Amino acid sequence: MTEKRIPLAGVIGNPIEHSKSPALHTHWLKTLGIRGHYIPMRIEREDLESVLRSLHKAGFVGVNVTIPHKELVLEIADIVTDRAALIGAANTLIFRKDGKIHADNTDGFGFIENLRQGAPGWNPVAGPAAVLGAGGAARAVIASLLEVGVQEIRLANRTRSRAESLRADFGSKITVVDWVQAGNMLDGATTVVNTTSLGMVGKKEMRVPLDALMSGAVVTDLVYTPLITPFLKTAAEMGCITVDGMGMLLHQATPGFKRWFGARPSVDDAARKAVLDQ
Repeated sequence: MTEKRIPLAGVIGNPIEHSKSPALHTHWLKTLGIRGHYIPMRIEREDLESVLRSLHKAGFVGVNVTIPHKELVLEIADIVTDRAALIGAANTLIFRKDGKIHADNTDGFGFIENLRQGAPGWNPVAGPAAVLGAGGAARAVIASLLEVGVQEIRLANRTRSRAESLRADFGSKITVVDWVQAGNMLDGATTVVNTTSLGMVGKKEMRVPLDALMSGAVVTDLVYTPLITPFLKTAAEMGCITVDGMGMLLHQATPGFKRWFGARPSVDDAARKAVLDQ
């Protein structure tokens, strides 16, 4: 009798040493009593396709993908989900039994689930959303907000042309606002999202005026180092419901884990602690 192969998964990027995913997935594997392993792998761009094509033979069931490979893997994958194609990036790969690579993007799923968990009363159709930033994370956020029914998204980015590009891709529900007017677009917004790195440890401060924030608005920051950014601190002081960015990291990981290891993990205090204690 042949012993069943121990499933392997991991995260690919460059650099990769900072990734919190191994701590999270290892916690889930232990909690659920699953014989499996999840490891970080630093892969150079020129080696990416050859490595991905060989992992299935080594017993890997899938991998997460992070910077700078999230766009390139779409060109390598055999099957790409509609949402990954729309966002223009993949963060989750599933290696099928026939050897084909299936690419998906779960960032938007993680973003929405984090809001629903952190702000249970959040209603996406209650009013406009305001989004700061127009990078890859913003694409995932915008796609997911539109999917759950947000009717108007106000978008500001330091380089306006990038915001205009997102409007061209996502349509007329996107209104582009000049970065110098970003504070004004918060007026009446019921959902406010920072997708930029502003306020992150080692990055520039967020200098967008927040005076127009509406009390009771749901405000979230994708930055989670620090966990409570100055942006979230100010929003809380103004009576907003704030949701930190750690939950998005946790929730976006659950679909891949379930596909790879066959069980849906819990996003709870113990999972947060496993990542924060890393």
